[in-house]
Amino acid sequence: MLQNLKISNIAIIKEAVIDFNNGLNVLTGETGAGKSIIIDAINAVLGERTSRELIRTGNEFAEVSALFSDINTGVKSVLEEIGIDGEEDGTLHIMRKIFADGKNVCKINGQSVTVSMLKKLGHTLINIHGQLDNQNLLNEDFHINYIDAFAQDDEYKNKYISAYNSFQDAERKYKAFIDNESEKARKIDILTYQIEEIEAADIKAGEYSGLIKRRNFLQNVEALLSYVNAALQSLDGENGEGGAVSTVSFAASSVQNAAEYDDTLKSVAETLTDVSYSLSDCVSELNNFLFSADIDPKELDVIEERLSLLETIFKKYGENEEEVLKYFENAQKELEEITFSDQIKEKLKIVADEKRIMMQNAADKLSDIRNKASLKFAERVSKELSFLEMPSIVFKVVQNKTECNENGQDEIYFLISANIGEEPKALSKIASGGELSRVMLAIKNVLAAGDEIQTLIFDEIDTGVSGRTAQKIGIKLKEVSLDRQVLCVTHLAQIAAFADSHYLISKSEKNSKTFTSVKPLEYPERVNELSRIIGGIENTDISKQAAAELIAFADNYFLDKK
Repeated sequence: MLQNLKISNIAIIKEAVIDFNNGLNVLTGETGAGKSIIIDAINAVLGERTSRELIRTGNEFAEVSALFSDINTGVKSVLEEIGIDGEEDGTLHIMRKIFADGKNVCKINGQSVTVSMLKKLGHTLINIHGQLDNQNLLNEDFHINYIDAFAQDDEYKNKYISAYNSFQDAERKYKAFIDNESEKARKIDILTYQIEEIEAADIKAGEYSGLIKRRNFLQNVEALLSYVNAALQSLDGENGEGGAVSTVSFAASSVQNAAEYDDTLKSVAETLTDVSYSLSDCVSELNNFLFSADIDPKELDVIEERLSLLETIFKKYGENEEEVLKYFENAQKELEEITFSDQIKEKLKIVADEKRIMMQNAADKLSDIRNKASLKFAERVSKELSFLEMPSIVFKVVQNKTECNENGQDEIYFLISANIGEEPKALSKIASGGELSRVMLAIKNVLAAGDEIQTLIFDEIDTGVSGRTAQKIGIKLKEVSLDRQVLCVTHLAQIAAFADSHYLISKSEKNSKTFTSVKPLEYPERVNELSRIIGGIENTDISKQAAAELIAFADNYFLDKK
């Protein structure tokens, strides 16, 4: 339940701290005192969309924090999903700070989160009924949501949505293939040409770099051979005489002879001998290079032509041989698919038909669940409305079959007849403001019985009602509050009289600024406030007596239920 609410710089509320209690918490006050601002603040801290205009004039930010106790399993599940640790004492603290530049800072149990995370959690904490709900009630497209909420059919609805999306994807692929049939001949011509062009080019991996290397050799072959011949001349001389090889060989022989007289020269002799052998090997390798150099004057032209072809292919199909070969493989596969398009089309149709059957089965199951839920829902709503001074009410849920869409195959809407002998008609055509408020309260009470949310907020549920009907609404709100927390903003004394905790919202002016305050009322103050609501400008003894009687009636009515 909502245990504590702290508000800073929200509209005309500078600072406010409200400690709420179990049972029925009622907020009253003059029109414009700031009751709706408190609801706006609660919406904000629950992650709902808000505006920077909510920030009090002259301040850079507004802040709202809320403390909850005895959180339910749904709240714990969301906390686990978004990775927030729970408090040891079982409480939950959430905070939202809204800045003038549009920035938001949100925290859950001291850990920073996004607004969307806060909103996801907020849906498990509080259910708020406001004027928007009445508008949704007039919108028949929204009625299916009430039945789904009552049926608690999320598992089956999610299965249907999954089946629906799978069918849509399969149907889209099938239709796209059919639409492309007219392009088949043109596509075949293009792919055939591309495949033949790449095949004719006879692409081999690594060929381009090898050709570049060979071209570089041929372009510099004269200089290369000149350098090699010069090296041979230096090493081998003329006819093996006068070159480095013969010179080093003679030196080695001479040092070997000298080493016979002095052993210290043996290592030098061995080194020179090794050098002589190495130089001889170099001469052999250089000669082999010259003999093996196969120089065809026309080869360079052939290479240039091949490189030009490869570069043309690369521009069309890829930057290198690997990419071209991959393109070639894909083109062959695509051509094969088009060539065998009839078989592919049939396969796509089979898949789409199978997905359609799966979707239809899921839609039928969902419809059946909704049908059963609709009967119980209508019965319970009618019972609630009968208590709320609408004994002759006929409340009917109509369920028609439509083409499958994201919501299933059902069109669901509500009809009512408030008077005997009248045919049930759409809410928008016959429901008055007071009747609409009672229908909404009845629906909220029916839905509340099946969910875990521990705090319900009713913002001016009394619109369009008075007298006995208002008292019945007060009784119904008190009944709901027996097993969960209820917050109610009201202008009617008949409803406020049932409060377990009563808060007065008032505003004052100081230094040309407006301030709103929230004050919990004790019994004498409650009598005065109810007297004000009943009597108007002045609190008379008669209005005070009437107020006291209303409170006494409310206390006695539920005396045996406490």
